[in-house]
Amino acid sequence: MNITICTIGKLKEKYLKQGIDEFLKRLTPYAKVDIIELPDEKAPENLSDSEMEMVKQKEGERILSKISDDTHVIALAIKGKMKSSEELAADLDRLATYGKSKVAFVIGGSLGLSDEVMKRANDTLSFSKMTFPHQLMRLILVEQVYRAFRINRGEPYHK
Repeated sequence: MNITICTIGKLKEKYLKQGIDEFLKRLTPYAKVDIIELPDEKAPENLSDSEMEMVKQKEGERILSKISDDTHVIALAIKGKMKSSEELAADLDRLATYGKSKVAFVIGGSLGLSDEVMKRANDTLSFSKMTFPHQLMRLILVEQVYRAFRINRGEPYHK
């Protein structure tokens, strides 16, 4: 399986990079995982609603330019579907079984994802009703993807 994590913003925190690198290394026997970092749109602190939409639109165009037509897209969104680790594992297993070998998880910038990205998404996923920094979500996501492969292989880890 080829998994892409398409994300807005550059990861600067060393401790997050180290955690992500560790899980990417652990994922090597299970899947090819690439992380595509796209620049966030520079914007002032106080934006009008229309300016916020414009920022999301520009970031969304960057995201969509990196996703091929044959990719199954899962958008991370606060209003997405909440799933257990076992449910995510079952979803990934189903995708692999039915020939969807390209999967992209999309993490938006601080304002979220554009309507166009949400329309392109085949599925949505929420890890919580709480808001997390998108940089931290990368670490949580790669850990959950790793956990999903371990669950699907019946290997110990997911306790």
